[in-house]
Amino acid sequence: MAYYLFPPDAAPPSIAPSLGRVKRGVGTPEVPVNGATTGTNGTTDGTTKARYPYDTDAELNNPTVIPQDTLGTFHFTFLIRHPRSSVPSYYRCCVPPLDKTTGFYDFMPNEMGYSELRKLFDYLRSIRQVGPRIAGQSANGEESTVDEIGTSNGATREVEVCVIDADDLLDNPASIVEAFCKSTGIEFTPDMLDWSTEADRKQAEEAFSKWKKKVKSVEEENAEWVEKYGEKGAKVIRETVDANIEDYEYLKQFAVQV
Repeated sequence: MAYYLFPPDAAPPSIAPSLGRVKRGVGTPEVPVNGATTGTNGTTDGTTKARYPYDTDAELNNPTVIPQDTLGTFHFTFLIRHPRSSVPSYYRCCVPPLDKTTGFYDFMPNEMGYSELRKLFDYLRSIRQVGPRIAGQSANGEESTVDEIGTSNGATREVEVCVIDADDLLDNPASIVEAFCKSTGIEFTPDMLDWSTEADRKQAEEAFSKWKKKVKSVEEENAEWVEKYGEKGAKVIRETVDANIEDYEYLKQFAVQV
C-alpha cells in the first residue's frame, strides 16, 4: 500500500491537490491549493490534466503525496513479507486464470512497494511519529507497557516502531499477535485466535497453509517458477525478488521478536 502514497516512477514529491488546503480567515471556507476543485485529482475548471506532476508544493523532507498533518492522524505499524514469497504470489494474481478474478492484467514490478515502504518507514522515524523504541524493547532494556505507549494523533507519549514479518506471524501467531496488541495499546485476549466453528477453523487453516512453505534453494525456486510461468515469467520474478531483498532485509531488522 505504501507504493500508492508516493509519486509514480520516483518523481519528485508534491502534495496531492485533494489533500492540500489553504486556511482562510474566519467565516470563509477553506479552498484547495492552486485552485484545484474538489473531486478527482488533477481536474480544474472542467479540464482534465495529467495525474502527475501535481501543481502543488512539496513539504520539506516529506517523500509522499500526503501532508504530514494527515499522516500524523494515523498510528502506523508495518507488515512485511519476504520477496521470495510475495513476488511470485503477486505475479500469480496478474496472469491467467487468476487475473480474471483479481482484475490485475499486468504485472508491474515497481508495485511491490518495498522501496516506498522503506522510505515511508524512515520518514516517520525521522519526524518521530514512530520510534525510536522498537516494539517489545525500551531504552533500559525492559519491555514497554501499554500505559507507556500513546497514539500518534496529538499524543505526547511514544509510538513504538512495530514491524511484523508475515513468516513470524505464521510460525508463532499467538505471541506475535499479543506483542502487536501490546505495542499498539489494544487489549489482547486469547479468543482473538479462536474460530467460532470447526468449519471456520478448517477453512482458515487451509487458506493460510499455502503461505507456510519450506525453504528452497534459488535453483529450486527458478525451476518451480519456470514450470508455472515459463522462462520469461520466471526471469521477471527473479529480477523483482532480487531488486527488493535489500529493502526487505533493512525492515526485517526492526521486526517484532518474541
